[in-house]
Amino acid sequence: MLHSRITVRFIPFLFLFSFVFLGWNPGFAQQPLSKKEAKIQENQTKASRYFIEGEKALVLGDLEKAYFYLNRALEFTPDEPAINYKIAEVLVRSNQAQKGLPFAEKAALADPDNKYYALMVAEIYTNLNQPLKAAEILDRLTSDSEKNQQYNLDLASLYLNAGEFDKALVVLDRAEDYYGVREPFTVQKQRIYLRNNELPKAIQEGEKLIEAFPGNPAYVLNLVEILYNNARLDQALTLVSEEIAKYPNQPELQMAAYTLLKEKGEIAKANDYLISAFQSPDLDGEVKAKTYKSMLSEMQTTHRDALLDQMEALMLELNANDAMVLEVIGERKRDTGEMTAAMDYFKKSLQIQPKNANLIEQVILNSFGEDPDFAELETFTTMGVDEFPEAPEFWFYDGVVKSARKKDSLAVQSLKKSLELNASKNPQLEQVAFGSLGNSLYNLAEKDSAFFYFEKALSLNPNDEQVLNNYAYFLSLEKRDLEKARTMSEKVVKKHPKNATFLDTHAWVLFQMGNYEEASLYMNEAIINETAPSGVMLEHYGDILFHLGKVSEAMTWWKKAEGSSEASEKLAQKIKDGKYHE
Repeated sequence: MLHSRITVRFIPFLFLFSFVFLGWNPGFAQQPLSKKEAKIQENQTKASRYFIEGEKALVLGDLEKAYFYLNRALEFTPDEPAINYKIAEVLVRSNQAQKGLPFAEKAALADPDNKYYALMVAEIYTNLNQPLKAAEILDRLTSDSEKNQQYNLDLASLYLNAGEFDKALVVLDRAEDYYGVREPFTVQKQRIYLRNNELPKAIQEGEKLIEAFPGNPAYVLNLVEILYNNARLDQALTLVSEEIAKYPNQPELQMAAYTLLKEKGEIAKANDYLISAFQSPDLDGEVKAKTYKSMLSEMQTTHRDALLDQMEALMLELNANDAMVLEVIGERKRDTGEMTAAMDYFKKSLQIQPKNANLIEQVILNSFGEDPDFAELETFTTMGVDEFPEAPEFWFYDGVVKSARKKDSLAVQSLKKSLELNASKNPQLEQVAFGSLGNSLYNLAEKDSAFFYFEKALSLNPNDEQVLNNYAYFLSLEKRDLEKARTMSEKVVKKHPKNATFLDTHAWVLFQMGNYEEASLYMNEAIINETAPSGVMLEHYGDILFHLGKVSEAMTWWKKAEGSSEASEKLAQKIKDGKYHE
């Protein structure tokens, strides 16, 4: 790949100063210096000291101090190219390229044979978005000497960015003459030829690269793509077939043959190449997964399904630890209604590559339902917040699951984090998060806060059945706003007259209001419609019956609730005393 800008190697420049030794020398007598010569020597000595300090500061990254010392050095030897060069370097590194340009140009003018000075000027022109001026300098360096041919790619890049395509071709040819056929040169030349509608020349460049590096499928595929994109399907197929004949164990070429033959409508022959490619352990799992997935979107036929079965078996044999392979197999299972198998594949995929937000969400959402495994589900909500900490949805799911696991303090933290990240962008998420937050806060005995969040949830959706039910139930437990609780529970029951949970809530609200007869009717209906009534429901029915004077029946239902983890602490006393204890 061509460089987008010139990289200048900054190297230290040291001064060589002569020291004048006064006095007797066995070899010869030293001539005393003139005042002018002595002054020059003194300035050079001072400049050297400041230069060395500036170099030290530059190495340590203290650009401000380096600039100070180098400028002091320049006061004593203003024409010294090394000092001017170093000042330019400091300014470039300080993002002051324009200010550094005069210093770099002065250094290059003073020592035209020093390529680093010239490269600094070119670097600054590039930074200042003057590519052609930078190109002039590089062109001089590369055309005058074989020593600097490594800068041809930079020069070509400058010409390409400036739209000087013919000049770029000249430079790329020069680089190729020096280095031989290389991919970066060929690719850029192909782009230029294609841009100029010179397809035969672009093809010729591709053929030259294939010939220079026989057995490299990447170069073959590059040319195949050019041919295919320019409606030369038969030529592309001929090229691939010839290469497969030479190198039969290259699955990438077999996949190319599959694609080209499928385009021509030769499906049976195409599929033979497809299966051969899939049988290779060298074909990347991602390529297999993408091909498999694209086939899932095709019209379902017996032939297609049989081919998918073959591909699936080969992937599981050779690529069983590839996350994408497991994901696409799971997608097929999901699409055919095999949700248990699909979830197993999705979970295995996430264990290998957890950074897949869509898949994590699929696992979470499909894990809710009848009798969910909240302990396992929490591993995926935790994965979601760990891998995507800025996604409010995963914090919400995590809060809901933690609440279900009776980790209400942690649930509150996650739900509040979800609301913070959501920042009202998604009103639906906000509404359900408010409702869930109300549940957990009530469990933590923060009742006023719980009711506050229930109100916020209902302000966004007055018909949320879960919020209406839970809010009504918690109010009934607190014997607060019972008329309001009755209105809410009645609204839900009218819509869902067979829902045992809603019937239970409404019955308990009526019980707290002293309406025992009506409460009995709704609680009886709740028990009839519940396959396995909870301990709470059984105990509540006994409480209602006791208040109706049906003590014997009440005792029967209390005993049915006995042993349930959901029953109240007062249940044993009720059974022992044969009467209701609040």
